[in-house]
Amino acid sequence: MKTITTTEDLAAFCARAKGQPYVTVDTEFLRERTYYSRLCLVQLAMPGTDDSTAVLVDPLAEGLSLEPLLDLFRDTSVVKVFHAARQDLEIFYVDHDVIPDPMFDTQVAAMVCGFGEQVGYETLVKRIARAGLDKSSRFTDWSRRPLSEAQKTYALADVTHLRQIYEYLAAQLAKSGRQPWVEEEIMLLTNPETYITRPAEAWQRIKTRSTAPRFLAIVRELATFRETYAQERNVPRSRVYKDDALVELASTKPQNFEDLGRSRLLLREARKGEIADGILAAVKRGVDCPKDALPEPDLSREKMQVNPALADLLRVLLKAKTESSGVASKLIATASDLDALAAGLRDVPALTGWRREVFGADALRLCEGQIALTAKGNAVSVIEL
Repeated sequence: MKTITTTEDLAAFCARAKGQPYVTVDTEFLRERTYYSRLCLVQLAMPGTDDSTAVLVDPLAEGLSLEPLLDLFRDTSVVKVFHAARQDLEIFYVDHDVIPDPMFDTQVAAMVCGFGEQVGYETLVKRIARAGLDKSSRFTDWSRRPLSEAQKTYALADVTHLRQIYEYLAAQLAKSGRQPWVEEEIMLLTNPETYITRPAEAWQRIKTRSTAPRFLAIVRELATFRETYAQERNVPRSRVYKDDALVELASTKPQNFEDLGRSRLLLREARKGEIADGILAAVKRGVDCPKDALPEPDLSREKMQVNPALADLLRVLLKAKTESSGVASKLIATASDLDALAAGLRDVPALTGWRREVFGADALRLCEGQIALTAKGNAVSVIEL
C-alpha cells in the first residue's frame, strides 16, 4: 500500500481522481488533549481494485501541502464519499476553510435505506461488502511515526470497502427515489454554521435545573470564558473546568481565591493563575449584568401541555411509519418532536421536507382526529375517519 508523503505525489493522485465519478475519504485524528482535532492521516480511494487506486496521505510529513486534496474537494464533478462525516468535515473546515462539495454520507444514506439507527461502518462492511474488519488498531496513537503495517491496513480498509458500500446505497436511493431525502440531510453537514462554536453561545449547551435569569447570566459568562480560553490555547474545555463545576460556580458565586478553594468540583489547576482570574471575573460580570441584558430562557417547551395519550399514539404511528418506510425513526422524528406535536406545536422538523411525506402529514391528521390507528397482529395500520 502506498503512503503519500510529498505534495507532488498527492497532486498526481488527485489529478487521477478528478477523472472519476467519486472518491472515498476518511481520516484519523487525535483530540483527547486538544480543543481542535489534530489531523494525523487521510485515506483516499477511487473506483477500481488495483493497489494504485487507494492511498494513505501523511499530513504530518515535512513539506507536504494538502492543497491538491483541497482542490479535489472543491471539484464539483467528483462526489466525495464519507461515512459519519461530521468530524472529518469539521477538521477540513476549521483547518482549511473547505467543505467537500458535493459529498455523500453513507451513514445517513444507510439510515434512509433501512439499516437502522446510526449504523456503524463495520456493520455495513459485513452486510454489503460481505467482509470483516480488524479493529485492533482503532484506538492507537495516529500521530506516532512510523505507522505499523497493522495501522495502515486498518486505515485503508476504511475507504476501500466504502467504495462498494457507496455504490450499493447510491443504487438503492436511485431505485427508491429517496436521493433528495439524503441530500436534504447532507445540507446540514455541509453548512459551515455546523462547525462554528461561538463562545458567547456556549452557555446554551449547559444543562441546568434553574432558569433564573441572574443564575443563567453567570452561567453564560463562565461558559464564554471557558470556551474562549480553550479555543485560544487549543485545550479541551473539560481541562479548564467541567460542566458540573461550571454550574457549581454559578450557584456559589465565588468572590475570591479562598472561595474557589472551597469548590468540590473545580480542578486544582483552575484554583489559581489565569483560569482562577477568569472565573472570578466571569462571575462578577454575571452578578453585575444589567437587568435588560440578562439571558431569557426558552420556556416554551417547559410550558407545553402535552396530551400523554396523543403522544403515545404518535409514537405508535412513528413506529408503523418506520417499519413501512424502512427509515430510521430517529431520522424521522425525535421524542421532543412528538411531545411538541402532542402539545399543539407545529414548528417542528418532523413536519417539513421529506419527513412530512413519510410521517408528518399523517401525524397532523392523527392530531386533528382525521385518522385512527388499528392493530392486527404485529402490524399497525391507518384508517380514515
